[in-house]
Amino acid sequence: MGDEVFHYDVLVVGSGNAACSAAHAALDRKARVGILEKASKRDRGGNSALTGHMRFVFNGIEDVRPLVRNASDGELRALLERLPHRTEAELWDEIMRVTNNQSDQDMLQVHVTESLNTVHWLAGKGHDWTPAGGFKTPSDNILTMNGGGYGLQQRNFAILEKAGVLFHYETSATELIQDQQGRVVGVRALTPAGFANFYGKSVVLACGSFESNPEMRARYLGPGWDLVRLRGVPFNTGDGLRMALDIGAMPHGSWSTCHASPQDLNLPPFTIPISYSTRGSYARYMYPYSIMVNARGERFVDEAEDLRGRTYAKMGRSILAQPGGIAFQILDAKPRKMDIYPSNYDKATTAKADTLENLAEELDINVAGFVKTVREFNAAVQPGHFDPDRHKLDGKRTAGITPPKSNYALPIDEPPFEAFPVRCGMTFTFGGLKIDPKSAQVQHVAGRPIPGLYAAGEMAGGLWVGNYASGSGMMAGATFGRIAGTHAAIAALQS
Repeated sequence: MGDEVFHYDVLVVGSGNAACSAAHAALDRKARVGILEKASKRDRGGNSALTGHMRFVFNGIEDVRPLVRNASDGELRALLERLPHRTEAELWDEIMRVTNNQSDQDMLQVHVTESLNTVHWLAGKGHDWTPAGGFKTPSDNILTMNGGGYGLQQRNFAILEKAGVLFHYETSATELIQDQQGRVVGVRALTPAGFANFYGKSVVLACGSFESNPEMRARYLGPGWDLVRLRGVPFNTGDGLRMALDIGAMPHGSWSTCHASPQDLNLPPFTIPISYSTRGSYARYMYPYSIMVNARGERFVDEAEDLRGRTYAKMGRSILAQPGGIAFQILDAKPRKMDIYPSNYDKATTAKADTLENLAEELDINVAGFVKTVREFNAAVQPGHFDPDRHKLDGKRTAGITPPKSNYALPIDEPPFEAFPVRCGMTFTFGGLKIDPKSAQVQHVAGRPIPGLYAAGEMAGGLWVGNYASGSGMMAGATFGRIAGTHAAIAALQS
């Protein structure tokens, strides 16, 4: 008995935001679309459910109005007072800033110039956005997706299923199928019933990076990364990358860096979307308003060198480098009185004490080192106005200590004192495949395109290097997913 066989115009591997965007775009071109998903139906969708927003260009109320259904112009104008615009030049500069000017400029140009078009296109599919909350929402964007990434994904699935797209669940892609000319014409996959061949006139790979694979983490990211816990699903084990590299796809971007952020000490080994939607986020993003110390009681990083959205994805690497791979966010009573804690801190692992000495003892931090650090920090805090607005820096800083604190510097001197133990939580890796930014077609090591093969989402390398700006991955996934689906469908229907 032979393997089961399926035929589509466009075959999409993965079912996250980038994959669903590719499927939407292929449907726009009247292609027959099939989707392979490694997870079960319950756990489908990759990491896209675990975020809240997209970082896109907008020039004012006229650009955000089509995205928001349930807000008046007055409410939107009030929102825009804090962040009146994010122009193409501003988004370009921001991403170049966080990547130390190493982002692939051809990729970035498309990412920037197509971001607004892409969110308007998504709105046309039935998606919408809501105003971001006050300090309870740590995002430095003014809009969040309605229902967050989980809501976006549930709408994506409903729209695609209604359009007749077939999802093949618990189906693990194992290799790409090529014809004699080297064109990719399908995917071999392991299903619950055994191996099957899924043929597509074009194939879009959008099945994530290798963050769920300890062996690949150790190989590419280095010692210690194999034991890191995931702010992500367990399914992204690099299968798509491996399959593409096996047929000569060109690696691209930063394979030695990743998105790694401060997470609760009790972050589970991985995160499943359905549990995230009920349990809530383990993210611990109050660090710009805290001091962070290690088990020796020493500060080790400038907690507020920039806005949270421009530092959090590299902060996990600094925490991982500390003894035991843990750190402690230390705050006093003032932030509680200001009511600036995100709501997810209600469930945080925490310790509280009326003296610094007792807090250190409870946490097993070196007491003398910790008290010395806090006193030196307090003495270094300069006069100025503390303003925890997540959209701008306040310049309230320290002087004369290393590392400095460049913004939001408040003395830690008013009991009770609180501590939140945190670890590095990894979301995705930055290395991927080289694609043509204008078509999302995967490039071969021989310097030519691979016919029939496209990639999007975390699989497309080059944009992020060492760091990343909040909401950028979802935006890039939708943008290059749309491009990949469009060009995959055009090629498929011409063949």
